[in-house]
Amino acid sequence: MNKRTFIRAVEFWLPDVTGTLLEFGGGYYGDANRLQASSENLCFGRGEGLPGQAWDTGHPVMLTALQAPLFRRAAAAQAHGLTSAVALPSFVSDQLRAVTVLFCGGDDEHAGAIELWHNDPEENVDLNLQDGYYGTTGDTFEFLSRHTSFREGTGLPGRAWGTQAPVFMPDLGRGSGFLRADSAVKVGINRGFAVPCSSADGQNYVLAFLSALATPIARRVDVWAPDAMQSHLVHSFGFSEDDGAELSATQDKLTFAGSLPGQVFSTGVPKLDGQTLLVPVAMQGRVTAVLGLTL
Repeated sequence: MNKRTFIRAVEFWLPDVTGTLLEFGGGYYGDANRLQASSENLCFGRGEGLPGQAWDTGHPVMLTALQAPLFRRAAAAQAHGLTSAVALPSFVSDQLRAVTVLFCGGDDEHAGAIELWHNDPEENVDLNLQDGYYGTTGDTFEFLSRHTSFREGTGLPGRAWGTQAPVFMPDLGRGSGFLRADSAVKVGINRGFAVPCSSADGQNYVLAFLSALATPIARRVDVWAPDAMQSHLVHSFGFSEDDGAELSATQDKLTFAGSLPGQVFSTGVPKLDGQTLLVPVAMQGRVTAVLGLTL
């Protein structure tokens, strides 16, 4: 597969033994070798850099432009055409386990968007757009998105919020329940993916990716969830861009200690398996699923 993915690079940061710094835990950067070289020896204090901001605020943080001083590695990121990033903290039992950073790219030939939706339950019942990067999708789609809100269970972000699990829509133009389908199709966006995000502030966040056929979100997306007995993980969903099709869910049961997805589920700490990032989906202080992104 020669298509470039919308998510171009991934990394994660882990608290050190003192709990005062975030240290590099791992990353897959594709051809972004300058960004990789400038990342591996870094560390971040609370509130420092993009990972440190996510730690300090206790919720996801998006940068729609990777520029200094907010992003310390701006020159390296820009050299590889990386245009935006989002940092996702993972909190389990009120403790920070990791901060995952996803880097996205965009150019004149590729349409895609990344959105961060937010709900403060003390203020309203809707998800509203906190921030978004819309690349070349045009002003109309961005305007519509910034003036749209979702109730729990409604639309792509609302479904991820309501189910507290990742939601993948492979074709936004065919009765998918995607409320902005007409505008999305006009700008070339055909796939949508949303995942609920961990937070420590008692508020609700959902990260959504919208991508075009020429720039898929990732080469493959997988989700593992616990079985009814909460004793094993099962592969509940998969979609492969190489095959252009949804993958059949398997009945194979993975143990928590003997498999990489199981270890991510039980510890709340991301892992890399080659080009695949395994990241915990944590809600209300506990891990509810494991997301796999293959770049």
